[in-house]
Amino acid sequence: MQGSKNSIGYSELDRIPTPVRFVHTVPGAGRLLPSSSRWNSIELDFNVLPQSSNAWDSIPPRYSRSISFNLTIGDKKHFYRFLVFAASITITFLILILLLSILPRRKHHHDPSKDLTLALNQALLFFDAQKSGHYPNDSAITFRGDSGLGDGNMATTQADLVGGFYDSGNNMKFSFPTAYTVTLLSWSVLEYHDKYADIKELDHVKDIIKWGSDYLLKLFIPKNTTNSAILYSQVGSPGNDPSGENSRENDISCWQRPEDMSYPRPVSVCDATALDLAGETVAGMSAAALVFKDQKDYSGKLVQAAEELFNLARNVDPSLKPGTYTSMDDCGGQAKNFYNSTSYRDEMVWGATWLFFATGNSSYLDYAHDNFATAEEEELPSDKEVFSWNSKLAANAILLTRLRFFRDLGYPYETTFASTTNRTDLLMCSYTSTLKFPKTEGGLILLKPETSGPLQHAATASFLTKLYGDYLSLLHRTRASCGAAVFSLETLRDFSWSQVNYILGDNPMKISYMVGYGDHYPTQVHHRGASIPWDKNRHTCRDGEYWLNRKEANPNILHGAMVAGPDINDIFEDKRSNNWFTEPSISGNAGLVAALIALHDPPSDSSHPNGVNSGIDKTGLFDNIKVVPSAS
Repeated sequence: MQGSKNSIGYSELDRIPTPVRFVHTVPGAGRLLPSSSRWNSIELDFNVLPQSSNAWDSIPPRYSRSISFNLTIGDKKHFYRFLVFAASITITFLILILLLSILPRRKHHHDPSKDLTLALNQALLFFDAQKSGHYPNDSAITFRGDSGLGDGNMATTQADLVGGFYDSGNNMKFSFPTAYTVTLLSWSVLEYHDKYADIKELDHVKDIIKWGSDYLLKLFIPKNTTNSAILYSQVGSPGNDPSGENSRENDISCWQRPEDMSYPRPVSVCDATALDLAGETVAGMSAAALVFKDQKDYSGKLVQAAEELFNLARNVDPSLKPGTYTSMDDCGGQAKNFYNSTSYRDEMVWGATWLFFATGNSSYLDYAHDNFATAEEEELPSDKEVFSWNSKLAANAILLTRLRFFRDLGYPYETTFASTTNRTDLLMCSYTSTLKFPKTEGGLILLKPETSGPLQHAATASFLTKLYGDYLSLLHRTRASCGAAVFSLETLRDFSWSQVNYILGDNPMKISYMVGYGDHYPTQVHHRGASIPWDKNRHTCRDGEYWLNRKEANPNILHGAMVAGPDINDIFEDKRSNNWFTEPSISGNAGLVAALIALHDPPSDSSHPNGVNSGIDKTGLFDNIKVVPSAS
């Protein structure tokens, strides 16, 4: 503003109107402030107003601290245009900032040095190498053939248990991790089938799933008028066969290719009281039924078996002492040292959730709703943030949160859905924070540091974080929170990538823990078929001792096998006899496949009406749900 009159007795100079404005500064303010007088002011003459012809205008400012900018505007019309242009640029810039803060980021976090298409192809090949039964003639695996053709045919058991997968580096077939593997692979297809199709791997992964689901159908024998229902838990013996027959040669003590097996392979028999095995088998059959929904007869067969088994299990007489299959000596007692299940309620809730998706029958969702909190109470603290063959609630919470996000069914499920969403947000914070779980110096998260095989847990954590981030992206959300902590989509993607990158070679050992991927990977994998030459000669158990203990690389490359991984210090020993480091498993590889497809770029030509191209099928999982949300 112009200087005002005062009683100090300024000369007439102070009363002459001039185009001068006065401002002053305050130490630390970093800007000019308006002043009502010349005292302690800085004189600015922008020369915007008409120039006076008065001689006083040429008199220098009287104050030593004054500054005369003397900015001359030659053309006022151009100046006003400049002001309008500057204002427009400022407003446009502010709008862009606002849009960038609201819209989801579409940045690609793909590491250009990591070929995820190749990694996926190889990870799936591992399951081909694990197939038991009549081996496909068109398989890309050249060191495998027919094996286990007598499985199930014993003096004490007459059953057709030919097929399925060998669990790991031994020749055992465990039903529990097989069912989990089928469930997880099916889930990845239901979410990301467009990605699988884009890289020409959809038929491949569906073939693997069907190989497993065919076997699940063989495991369950429904009850009839003369016999109770049967659920087979295991084929093969780890050496503690109570019969003692030919006990020196068995699936653990004998290092032999599956094609050369001649020792007895006993079968472990359960019934519907083995609730964990029943629940996971139901989940596997239900998820596979959704994958093969276009094959009506086959899908219907899977659903029928799943419903019958689930209803038997949930209605089991308490006097029969239902529990985990490994707590029953005749059922799964021999599996304790391999797959010791710690609870059964999580599998029953897991099975009910998948059965609801497969059928749309709300009674199964009611079961999951009514029993989720109880399952959480029985969950071991060390399992709360882990998704594995033994722990399902973390993943189940994400499934129910998915249902809440995209097909909210309202009353009476709100409380459970809100609880599972809160649990999922806490899970994301626990993965991305540095406070909850330790990490190795190389960045590998240690979800169960007291056990071997850290990569399997890191892989499923990578899958869940990327999947949940895709859910949030579909909702046009860029972040979520757990209490006072906030996590962004970018944080979730970065964590997911960090674990997969570690597995594929970005680690202190500079080794890819996926066999055959990259230039440096394990060469002495703990695996019978890969370590013995495919030379058309039969190799006995005694011969196998040589192949187990030799120092050279395996003669056959087990492409795609993710080994157990390093210790808590990022140290890895590539030694065949040390299965703590070098043994792969189907359950571990299933998590890796899920993580890889989740991180893979979506098809570039996909059309997405909501503007988000994440490669995910938003509604396909809900095709069978006909429940109408309650108006209340």
